[in-house]
Amino acid sequence: MSPGVGDGPVVAVIDYGIGNLRSAEKALQRVGARASLVSDPAEADRADALVLPGVGAFGPCIQALRRSGFDELLVDAIARRVPFLAICIGYQMCYEGSEEAPNAEGLGIFPGVVRELPEGVKHPQMQWNLLRPVGTTQSRMMDVLGPDAWVYFVHSYAPERHDDVVATCEYGGEVVAAAERGRCWGVQFHPEKSGSTGLGLLSGFLKMVEAAPR
Repeated sequence: MSPGVGDGPVVAVIDYGIGNLRSAEKALQRVGARASLVSDPAEADRADALVLPGVGAFGPCIQALRRSGFDELLVDAIARRVPFLAICIGYQMCYEGSEEAPNAEGLGIFPGVVRELPEGVKHPQMQWNLLRPVGTTQSRMMDVLGPDAWVYFVHSYAPERHDDVVATCEYGGEVVAAAERGRCWGVQFHPEKSGSTGLGLLSGFLKMVEAAPR
C-alpha cells in the first residue's frame, strides 16, 4: 500500500467506494500517521492499523463493504487484535444490524442493534455534545479524551447500550457515543470534525498502535 504522509504507523483507511473518506485520512496524517485510502483488502492486511469511516445510510454502506471484500478481513483482523478504529456509520456497521435497514446484517463485532434516536429531538443530531464516561473498567480511549470532552456528531441512529460502551451523550435521553474492546475502538462522533479533542483521540489511537505487538 502507499505509505501516505507522516513517519508514524501505517494506517489503512478502508475505501469501500462510498462516502467521503478523505477527511479521516487527512486528520490521521495530521497527527503523524502514514495513512492512505486502501481499496484492496490484501493491501490493508499489511497495515499496522485499520480505520473504517462512513457517512450515509447503514444499508448501502454495509452492502458496499461486503462487495468490496473488506467485511471478512475486518472481522479476522479484529480477532487477531489488529488495532482498529470505526467512525460514525463505520461504527454502526460493527453491530449485528440496524433499524435503518432491518434486512441488512452487520459485522457483529459488537452485540446488539443500532436504533433510531429518541423521539422529541431533531433528527439528525448535528451538533457538538459532551461525552459522559460510563462503567468502572479502565478505558484507554477515555483516558485519552479526558473529562468534559466535547465532540461533533452527525447521526440519526445509535447503538444499544452494552458492556463495551465507554461513553454516552445526552440527546433526548442517553445515546451511546463510543465503545472499546481491547484494540478495537468505535465512535459515533466524528474525530476529524472535533477540533483538538478529535485530533487528540486520533493521536492516542496511534500511540496504542505503536505499543501493539507486530
